[in-house]
Amino acid sequence: MLRSILTAAVAAFGLSGPALAETSVPFALDWKFEGPSAAYFAAIDNGHFAEEGLSVEVSAGKGSLDAIPKVATGAFPMGFADINSLIKFLDQNPGAPVTAVMMVYDKPPFAVVGRKSLGISAPADLEGSVLGAPPPDGAWAQFPIFARENGLDMDKITVEPVGFPTREPMLAEGEVDSVTGFSFSSYLNLVRLGVPEDDISTILMADHGLALYGNAIIANTDFAEANPEAVTGFLRAVAKGWKDVIADPAAGAAMVADRNPAADVDLEARRLQLAIDANVVTDYTVANGMGGVDPDRMATALEQLALTYEFETDPDATLYFTDAYLPDDGSLMLQ
Repeated sequence: MLRSILTAAVAAFGLSGPALAETSVPFALDWKFEGPSAAYFAAIDNGHFAEEGLSVEVSAGKGSLDAIPKVATGAFPMGFADINSLIKFLDQNPGAPVTAVMMVYDKPPFAVVGRKSLGISAPADLEGSVLGAPPPDGAWAQFPIFARENGLDMDKITVEPVGFPTREPMLAEGEVDSVTGFSFSSYLNLVRLGVPEDDISTILMADHGLALYGNAIIANTDFAEANPEAVTGFLRAVAKGWKDVIADPAAGAAMVADRNPAADVDLEARRLQLAIDANVVTDYTVANGMGGVDPDRMATALEQLALTYEFETDPDATLYFTDAYLPDDGSLMLQ
């Protein structure tokens, strides 16, 4: 089924054959157009995709569980999604033609965001408190691992299922003491709601024992095998886009606002800067360039996932990530 849909999609996009200069690569984001999506718009507006002979249109998404099937079916040849969600998807759908090809969030933004005035400053404060968590939330999915790594008793935490639109408003109103979410999104959503910044505590799970990786560029493997140069060119252009917005976050936020008129440029510039500082520019990416993964850390990450997720088959890192398409010309270096 997946392959038949893919064949139709490839024919529709005109992705096969030698006409690389005309290659159309629709790109599925995991979320709406916010500051951290600026790098992909920079790759368009600053001509990086065009230099690679690519025509790229970016589509907003509704979460990683929305983006991954789009790429697996071939509806989109490339996308952006949480690698942990991808690992579970591939375990449940063995042989699906999708894999991660470039790590972007070397440090995942999974966080618990609370208010100091409500008693939340550190992981231990969560016991005896009320935690708001949207059931489909990526950060909530990793919370049991975070709790285990920090010796928290889940039975002592009252978990309140909340919707994405009501998550931060409920925290702003004091109806919950903390919420799970992406650090850069929940923090600035609270600021926008008038919560004083010195009252906001951001507990980044990666700073408290979580070895997991975050969001990555994913590719349909049939498309990638047929168009390896296009995939490598895509990744090189994305890296250039990230370097552009790292150098000038305000310009990146303006590119987001061009696509999302409701966006506040100053707010999205801050959101982008938070993602850059906490998730993209890390000790590892400064030393090694962006895009790759450390095999030992990936092995530890799979062990952590297995603490709270029962794999149907033995986990195999090679099924979830490949560096075969990463450019080797130095373009991934951030400095």
